[in-house]
Amino acid sequence: MATYDFVFDALGLRGWCGEASTDTNAPMSMDELLAQSGGGDAPAVSLWELPFPSMDALNDACAAFPQSRELTQGLERGFLNVKDAMSFVLDPVTQPLSWALESSLYGILNTPWWIVIPLLMAITWFVSRSWGLLAFVTLSIAGLAFIDHYDYAMQTLAIIFVCAFICVLIGVPIGIAMSRSDGFQNGAIPVLDMLQTLPPFVYLIPLIFLFSVTEPKLYGIAIILYAIVPVIRLTNLGIRMVDPYVMEAAEAFGMTKRQKLYGVQIPLALPNIMAGVNQTIMMSLAMVVIASLVSAPGLGVLVLRGIRNLELGVGLVAGLGIVILAVILDRVTKASLARINAQQKS
Repeated sequence: MATYDFVFDALGLRGWCGEASTDTNAPMSMDELLAQSGGGDAPAVSLWELPFPSMDALNDACAAFPQSRELTQGLERGFLNVKDAMSFVLDPVTQPLSWALESSLYGILNTPWWIVIPLLMAITWFVSRSWGLLAFVTLSIAGLAFIDHYDYAMQTLAIIFVCAFICVLIGVPIGIAMSRSDGFQNGAIPVLDMLQTLPPFVYLIPLIFLFSVTEPKLYGIAIILYAIVPVIRLTNLGIRMVDPYVMEAAEAFGMTKRQKLYGVQIPLALPNIMAGVNQTIMMSLAMVVIASLVSAPGLGVLVLRGIRNLELGVGLVAGLGIVILAVILDRVTKASLARINAQQKS
C-alpha cells in the first residue's frame, strides 16, 4: 500500500486512479518485497519517515496522477513545438549581431598588432588622460602578446566591445523609459530580477535549441541577456535621482520633456549610467568565458582546454590573462567616470 493512498480514498478519487496503483505487475518497493517475503503487508511508514507529498509520491498512490518527469517532458515538448516559429522570427532579427561579431573578430585579427596596440593606447589616453594607466595598459597587452596570447585576448576584447555596445544601445533607452513610467518599471523589474539571478549556464540551454552552435549570435545573445541588466537599472536609478528642484527650474525655463531629458537628466545621471556601463562590461567578460562552451573564441577557449585536458599551466595562464583584461577594462571605465565627475563639479 502506497503512503498517500488515504488521500485519494478520502477524496473519492480511487475510481479516477483506476487499478494501476494495485497492479501486481508494477515494480515493488524494497519494503513491499520484504513484507511479501515475510508473509505480511508492507510496514506502515512512520511520521518521521513520511515523504513530502510530491508528484512522484502521489503517483505511487495513484497512477493517474502525473509524475514530475511528465512536467519537464511537457515543457520540452512545448518548447520544441514553437521552436521553428521562434527561429523563423528570431533568425532575421538577430542576424546583424552575427555579422557584427564576425566583422569585429575579422577586423581585429587581420589588423597588424602595431596598429591595434597604438589604437588601444590612444583610446585609453582619450578617456583617462592618465600616464600611469596608459603605461599599465600598454605593458599588459604587450605581456599577453609576449606569451603568444595576443590573438586570444583580442578576440575576447572584440566580443566584449560589440556586446557591451549593444547592451548600452538597448539598455539606456529601456532605463530611460523605466524612469518615466512607474507602470513600466514595475513590469520590467521582475524580468530584470530573473535575468540577473538565472545561472549563466541556463542562458545557453534554450539558445542551443534555437540557433546553430557555429553561429556567433548564439553566444552573443547569451552575453547580452546576462550583461544588460546593470546598465538598465543604473540608468533608471540615475535619472530618478536627479534633484526635483533642478527639474522644477528647468520646467520654469520652459524646457520641453525632450530638452529636460537630454539637457538636464542624462548629464546629471551620467555618473550612474557610466557605473552601469562598467558593470555591464565586467559581466560581459565573465559570460565570454562561459560562452566558450558554445564556440565563443578568446581566452575562455584556453580555460576550457585546461579543464578538459587537465593542462594546469594553460588554464592558469589563460585565467591570468582574463584577470588582466578585467583590470584594464575596469580601470579605463572608472577613469572615464572620474573625469565625468570632475567635469560636473568644475
